[in-house]
Amino acid sequence: MPDRTYTAEEVDAAVAALGDPERFAHAQEIVTHAAPGLQRVLSEALSAGGWFGAAHESQVNQAALGDDPQERVTAVRTLVAEETRLGMLVGVAVGLELAHELMRASQAPDHPDQQE
Repeated sequence: MPDRTYTAEEVDAAVAALGDPERFAHAQEIVTHAAPGLQRVLSEALSAGGWFGAAHESQVNQAALGDDPQERVTAVRTLVAEETRLGMLVGVAVGLELAHELMRASQAPDHPDQQE
């Protein structure tokens, strides 16, 4: 099966569909089941991308060891926000690949849904 690409409109519609509590509940069930493996994949992707190397350690030290308490608080908030965004972006990429893998597997000739 060739990889599928998506238009901005298709992505917008899919994101909007996540507002349906029933659809989102099913996604939460899947993610909860897969959480340990997904956490490992996310950690490996972040490490491979160099996001948790020396630069990250420098930012952690800067945030934790600053002289001014208010600047430390601001630096920690900024670091948490940046890491949250980064984790989300990499997590979404992993999720897209997981969805593609599930689609490929469900279309395999030996998949139960493909047998007549």
